[in-house]
Amino acid sequence: MRGRIYSVGYEGFELAGFVESLVSARVSLVVDVRLTPLSRKRGFSGKSLSAKPGEVGIAYRHEVDLGNPPENRDAFRHGDPEQGRQRMRRLLSNGAGPALERLVEDASRRRVAVLCVERSRLRCHRQVITDMVQEIDPTIEVVQIL
Repeated sequence: MRGRIYSVGYEGFELAGFVESLVSARVSLVVDVRLTPLSRKRGFSGKSLSAKPGEVGIAYRHEVDLGNPPENRDAFRHGDPEQGRQRMRRLLSNGAGPALERLVEDASRRRVAVLCVERSRLRCHRQVITDMVQEIDPTIEVVQIL
């Protein structure tokens, strides 16, 4: 494998345990793929995610172009996740190319975690992102860590 991306959902975790898991996996960059990096859960908004993991050498970047728009979220939460994935793939195919390329480049040089709230990657748009990354570069391995 040329690189590795960790698929990370913070649902059910506290910030300290989350950061500990990233450190254990030797992640050096968290790429936040939420449309808006805000959270009701303490410590998981963008500002906190750039600060706390930064204390242990983990960089943070928000990629708004990889975010799932509100009108597509119900398919993942309550409906048909496959329908949500198909919509997300269409959305990412229309303009997210540079963000996906950055993710591929990052994964080839360092350990990257792709972050969203949903714990199960099967019920989250980040699976589409990691699938598309592997289509660009099949040597990148995707691992679920949280």
